[in-house]
Amino acid sequence: MYAIEVRDHIMIAHSFRGEVFGPAQALHGATFVVDVAFYRAELTEDGIVVDMGRAHEALKATLGPLNYANLDENPAFESRNSTTEVLCRHIFDAMAGAAKSGALGPGSEGISRIRVKLNESHVARAWYEADL
Repeated sequence: MYAIEVRDHIMIAHSFRGEVFGPAQALHGATFVVDVAFYRAELTEDGIVVDMGRAHEALKATLGPLNYANLDENPAFESRNSTTEVLCRHIFDAMAGAAKSGALGPGSEGISRIRVKLNESHVARAWYEADL
């Protein structure tokens, strides 16, 4: 299995509902380093998994509305907590859509799996990955 990975980051504010979150129920900020990996069994005729530049641009476009935003005010998260895990799935869905639509360029139709990893700190991270 071949893979490429692109990286960016976001700075967000949010709060959580539920006693399990303790002090994180209050509004607080977080900075995430976001890694998105694209997998395929065979390389394209050009010898790539997918165009890294287009993959990075798609990631930037996905993260743009989240960056420097209070996620408590984002309709995508009004019915659920914007936990790290939920953010991973939100970003995954957008990146899967980009792959399926051809926004990642020629060869994007051959991507078989995507992993989205959010690094919350040097000791904590979460990810979501699935087949397309």
